[in-house]
Amino acid sequence: MKKIFVTLFCLSLSTAALYAQDTKNAPAPNPNNAAQPQQQATPAAPAAPDPNAGSFKFKEETHDFGTVPEGPLAEYDFEFKNEGKSPIVITEAHGSCGCTVPSWPHEPILPKKKGVIHVAYTTNGRQGMINKDVIITSNAQQSPMRLHITGNVTPKPAAPAPAPATTPPPPANK
Repeated sequence: MKKIFVTLFCLSLSTAALYAQDTKNAPAPNPNNAAQPQQQATPAAPAAPDPNAGSFKFKEETHDFGTVPEGPLAEYDFEFKNEGKSPIVITEAHGSCGCTVPSWPHEPILPKKKGVIHVAYTTNGRQGMINKDVIITSNAQQSPMRLHITGNVTPKPAAPAPAPATTPPPPANK
């Protein structure tokens, strides 16, 4: 009985191997291209940035909050100037997680004018190191643009334990 199962297994394995090598469904070679070497697809070159597009010039692209207590929001305004020749239109800004929330100007920032990206980091329940990014999508030369926040969140101070209740001494027996 064991020999029959082994034989059937080998037979089905051989059949599967034969069908895997079947060339009926393979594309037929084109006789017109037989003498020509096959050309490999070359990746498209990245588009050069528009020299007339707006250009971010941030005062700083990384902000260190230092040591902050757990609980309140850690907030910072990234100030920038449009150093390009065209207005900058910011279409989106998002944090690398839900605890980092940016807000940005929705009107175009004209050349030589300033704008602010406000970033709020939720420290509540997030003790330890801060290492987050804000990604800005726009029509500027540097799109996407990445801003970075760092720092350290210290734990909330422990609530003082309630003082033990004192009971009056028992009355003395006379």
